[in-house]
Amino acid sequence: MPPDAPAAGRPSEGRPRLEVADIVRAHGEAYLRGHPVTADQRKVLSDIASCRTAALGGHVDVCASCGLERPSYNSCRNRHCPKCQSLSQAKWIEERQARVLPTHYFHVVFTLPSELRALALCNREKVFDLLFQCAAQTLLTLGRDPKRLGAMIGVTAVLHTWSRDLGFHPHLHCIVTGGGLSLDGTHWVEGRRGYLFPVRVLGKLFRGKMLAALRQAYDAGELVLEGSAAVLGDAAVFADLLDALYKKAWVVYAKPPFGGAAQVIAYLGRYTHRVGISNHRLLGMDERGVHFRTRGDKTVTLSAEEFLRRFLLHVLPKGFVKIRHYGLVAASHATTTLEVARERIATAADAPARPALHDVRSDWRTRLEALTGIDLSICPRCGQRTMQRLPLAAAAVSTTLVSPVPPDTS
Repeated sequence: MPPDAPAAGRPSEGRPRLEVADIVRAHGEAYLRGHPVTADQRKVLSDIASCRTAALGGHVDVCASCGLERPSYNSCRNRHCPKCQSLSQAKWIEERQARVLPTHYFHVVFTLPSELRALALCNREKVFDLLFQCAAQTLLTLGRDPKRLGAMIGVTAVLHTWSRDLGFHPHLHCIVTGGGLSLDGTHWVEGRRGYLFPVRVLGKLFRGKMLAALRQAYDAGELVLEGSAAVLGDAAVFADLLDALYKKAWVVYAKPPFGGAAQVIAYLGRYTHRVGISNHRLLGMDERGVHFRTRGDKTVTLSAEEFLRRFLLHVLPKGFVKIRHYGLVAASHATTTLEVARERIATAADAPARPALHDVRSDWRTRLEALTGIDLSICPRCGQRTMQRLPLAAAAVSTTLVSPVPPDTS
């Protein structure tokens, strides 16, 4: 298992002064003693604590010119670890390049209302699945509407569950094609460059679909109603909640459109493999707590206990798929309808040329260089391309939170 890259998009900043792993090693054991956690959450803490330490083994990079020796430890590969996303990101981008159409794209954000967050915390998988389903169907339904496009569009949706201060804030980032394949498959329907669908219409349709889906799940007994959501076990209280939410305007945010496919790939590379907080947002840790940047020049300080509590809010259920594709870019259309759409775009008047996309189909070192510009064969001391990788004997070390994860007995 090769070491992972520095945080994506931040290669020039070097290793941060403070990492989430440092906070876990310093306060993780105390947190576990005082708080119930799931097996998945415990494993996340354990993996982050051991990531890129001798506990996982690794290699030694040796320069044949100047003799520099630098240990390079293996990554934990946990999808919630801030240090382990770069190579997964590069591989994912490589696989998605073939499905990006040469057209303009829009960015639409669907947010779960705050009144539903308690329900979502107790029913993560179910509510998140419904969020994906209802947001995608909202977009696809409006795309098929003959008064809109009258076409099948493509949607890639990415789940984020956090706000900038690590609060629980489930929302979907959707990348949507700015046009679609006509319903009879004969031509490409080009949408307007600065406009997809009315945001008020998006909000109303999404609201109706989401609340209807929640009512159906409730009536079928598919929702867990405990903790902060226990009050919803009273059918009258649940009905009142839905009534209030039907009267509330649900805001769907439409960001400015992308210029083309190349911009979409760059954007997806930044968004698809994000975790709740990057190491580069951490500013320091002292007796007052953990200090980190939120937005712009704003910062926040949380106790280490509260920081870990919020961080663990964003651990997804094991096996949960947080990136999903619909319409033209769904897996079922990858070699059929999607290619028909590509042909129709190519034959349309003034069709944009398919962008030249760099080929990263090679080993992980080449992927790393393509993504970050870091060439691991160059010695950081003498600058010669003479670094060689040698095995590193696994060290017997004692690293906090790297003991085997006990089975979930809950």
